[in-house]
Amino acid sequence: MIDLLIVEDNTRLRQALQSGLQSTGKVTVVHDCASGEEALAYCLQQPADVILMDVQLAGPLNGIEAAVAIRREFARMPVVFYSIQDDDAYYRDFLRSGILSHYAYVRKSNYLLPTSILPLLYDAVGGRSFIDPEIEVRVQEVRHKQEYDPLALLEPNEREVIALVARGLTNEQIAERLDFRDKRAVSRTNGQIYNAWGLNETPTDEKVARTRAALIYLRRQLLVWDEQGTAMVADQRGEWIPVEEGE
Repeated sequence: MIDLLIVEDNTRLRQALQSGLQSTGKVTVVHDCASGEEALAYCLQQPADVILMDVQLAGPLNGIEAAVAIRREFARMPVVFYSIQDDDAYYRDFLRSGILSHYAYVRKSNYLLPTSILPLLYDAVGGRSFIDPEIEVRVQEVRHKQEYDPLALLEPNEREVIALVARGLTNEQIAERLDFRDKRAVSRTNGQIYNAWGLNETPTDEKVARTRAALIYLRRQLLVWDEQGTAMVADQRGEWIPVEEGE
């Protein structure tokens, strides 16, 4: 059973989504609201498994901005976006948000059926993405950047955290500096950074992973470490060589 938060400013549609999704027997709508501000406040008290988020909302925050604020506190919280409008301005906001994973984006109203939404929710919870085919080409441009810049693999809040990790600040100091409401958010964010940079693929303790993450940030290069602890960097042919040889 998936615990779902619905964020939709159209009352009738919000009620229809809640009723339809709960009738599948696979979803529990733990909360529904009309604004990004209320969604953030709810998540700070009791985060759901996944959020179903309209892009256009009541209040100052649109859905994309609300997701950024929520994922600042809960790293890479799964979000399924939808919009029945075809407005390029929202898509530009989407790209600028830096949200690169755990999302879906649909633009057609016929997707707003429980049988169509449910697979997207499962994909988001499972860390898989769905992109409307018509915008896949532009998303590929974002993915292409990831091959060259390790920071492109991170979301905005993760970049803020790793910059302070590289300066030697503790988790407690980072939480205070960035004004995280939940002090555990730094630890969760660190975990997402390690995952994005492949630092959790070999058994290392948190101190080692933290040091290696700081090195990657300072060099602005993706590094891997072999079993002997030798740092490796990709050369122009994409082959991994010791860092000393790639200088």
